[in-house]
Amino acid sequence: MRRPLLLSALLGLGLALPALADMPKVALVAPQSGPFAALGKQMRDGATLAAGKSGVEIVPIDETCEPGSGQTIANQILESGAKAAIGFLCSESLDGALAPLKEPGIPAITLSVRWKGIMEDALKNGWPLFRMAPSTEDEAERLAEVILRDWPDVALALIDDGTIHGRELAEAIRGNIETHGLKPAFTDTFRPGQEQQLSLVRRLQKAGATHVFVGGDRNDVAVIARDATAEGIPLTVIGGEAMNAADMPVPLADGTLAVILPDGTAEPDATAAVAELKAAGIQAEGYVLPGYAAVTVFAEALGASGALKIPLAEALADARFATAIGPVSFNEGHELSDNPYRLAEWRDGRFVPVPPAGQ
Repeated sequence: MRRPLLLSALLGLGLALPALADMPKVALVAPQSGPFAALGKQMRDGATLAAGKSGVEIVPIDETCEPGSGQTIANQILESGAKAAIGFLCSESLDGALAPLKEPGIPAITLSVRWKGIMEDALKNGWPLFRMAPSTEDEAERLAEVILRDWPDVALALIDDGTIHGRELAEAIRGNIETHGLKPAFTDTFRPGQEQQLSLVRRLQKAGATHVFVGGDRNDVAVIARDATAEGIPLTVIGGEAMNAADMPVPLADGTLAVILPDGTAEPDATAAVAELKAAGIQAEGYVLPGYAAVTVFAEALGASGALKIPLAEALADARFATAIGPVSFNEGHELSDNPYRLAEWRDGRFVPVPPAGQ
């Protein structure tokens, strides 16, 4: 039973955790050593600061990201007395950890894993998994939305670099826009990593394309845009999340568009948390703010769970939480209700958000 209005009202009143002899615990599953240790530290830094503010105790659990490690992680969560678990950088950690958490009703909130299959299995088996990260479909859905909204009457090209991600992204966009009656004027696969793409831009010109989605990395997009300009071919270019990379070796041209995850530190909701982190000597980078936000979500959901006498997983599913990364709520598939990807434009050495039409 979903009761979002009641939960939202309770949270709007600043519902706090009840006074307890022992602080409620949340397990933080994150790497403490190895190649991903820096990312694990980012999660711990953000979560620890938020925990002190929320009256929550963090129980650190090492995440090795090795196949078959999920059962060990689940055992540690159960032994810790944690009410929920957050973090989970790697899919290997969730695989095998979720089933043991079902009976005691301990929700798991991943801040990183995008694997579609794990959520499908969780929903089918009733495992309490929530994803505070984009799903695999979010990027393509936002790109298709932008194309349909802003380019409904243009000669559109869809090209990709032949990689699995590039090809699947272009195919997903094409399937989406074609169901809405928009057919691309040109589709092609190009060879990535080339110093020039003159033949490609000439094929685009011959096809009459004026706007192009490029399913490839940032440098390939920069080369295509540069060569189109050199040939005097007017071309508006848009890419996906791969555009959020180093601006080298070929600089990106001003006006290039991308659908990317926004810089969380620049969002109004992050202002207070960023200031707190700075005062503590912590840079708000990577998973710091998501870790901070996950503890906020846990603490508020636990307070609502106690007030309404409902399971914690139900409180997570039904409410909308104000956090340092913006409002967080989950749909019936336990995915983020709001697609986190945003349209941005490259200007003066950085991506600048493009406001929705009419603003």
